Amino acid sequence: MANRFILNETSYHGAGAIANIADEAKGRGFKKAFVCSDPDLIKFGVTKKVLDVLDGAGLAYEVYSNIKPNPTIENVQTGVEAYKKSGADYIVAIGGGSSMDTAKAVGIIIKNPEFADVRSLEGTAATKNKCVPIFAVPTTAGTAAEVTINYVITDVEKNRKMVCVDPHDIPVVAFIDSEMMSTMPKGLTAATGMDALTHAIEGYITAGAWELSDMFHLKAIEIISRSLRGAVANTSEGREGMALGQYIAGMGFSNVGLGIVHSMAHPLGALYDTPHGIANAIILPTVMEYNADATGEKYREIARAMGVKGVDDMSQAEYRKAAIDAVKKLSEDVGIPADLKDIVKKEDIPFLAQSAYDDACRPGNPKETSVADITKLYESLI
Repeated sequence: MANRFILNETSYHGAGAIANIADEAKGRGFKKAFVCSDPDLIKFGVTKKVLDVLDGAGLAYEVYSNIKPNPTIENVQTGVEAYKKSGADYIVAIGGGSSMDTAKAVGIIIKNPEFADVRSLEGTAATKNKCVPIFAVPTTAGTAAEVTINYVITDVEKNRKMVCVDPHDIPVVAFIDSEMMSTMPKGLTAATGMDALTHAIEGYITAGAWELSDMFHLKAIEIISRSLRGAVANTSEGREGMALGQYIAGMGFSNVGLGIVHSMAHPLGALYDTPHGIANAIILPTVMEYNADATGEKYREIARAMGVKGVDDMSQAEYRKAAIDAVKKLSEDVGIPADLKDIVKKEDIPFLAQSAYDDACRPGNPKETSVADITKLYESLI
């Protein structure tokens, strides 16, 4: 069976990349943008940086900001109605995963109205048409939603996150501008950065991994490992490194899937509104230990990419431990909690474990798992 690989049509990288938005919009004949951005980014003037580019080029737009950190079905529904009334012909998504995921769902429904029921998009919906063209401008270095075919919407009524995978939703152009990320607070920088590392590590060991995806994931692990501490300290080198590293990780995992770190993190976001990157960072080392015996020699290469010396002289047990320890140390250095004690209620674990098992990311895990296995993993973290 052939391996499919999907990437953006175009991407711009580097400080000041957003200046290219106007030329791309005009070159494609677009007339009016539907700008998706969350309220905080608007409040703190981050969204305005892109609006200034549109204003300077005389391009019309309308702003939609009814977007929560874990976007909901309602956010999508109101977005669809706002888009229909706007007269827009393309979307500019500014923000982290929340803005981009909302934009993807809105864009898919506009072009595939038979999927107006947002719940029908869960999994691999058989949409026929490409979504409304999306220009993606990330303001966090983590989700890589600007280069993936995935998006996640929260079903508040059922306390669960719906993972949606659709090749028709990928943004046509991505503008990865580290200056758009410079206002991120330390905590958010750390959380989104560890999310990116989780993407790279899970993508590298997932059941669907192959040579092309491995190339992206190993390079992403290397760049993220050397850049995240600097990004948290707000150095320009750290910010630029994370902007690139998280994008490269997205190029990989979007095409081969993830595993149970994400499966276990998604219910925490749905039930407790836990930031996705925090959940991933806490869970990652524990799941790496669980998966170790199903990963062959890959942990040696993870350890190497994270800067561990002497891995070729280590036994399998030693380099596996070294890789896990390197992840723990990076997480600790950027201020991530070590466990879920302050997040998870013991009585919720059965619901969490079943939700994680049912999650779309679970089949990609390199090791067969069960609800009982996942239950034990949650229990070990509280």
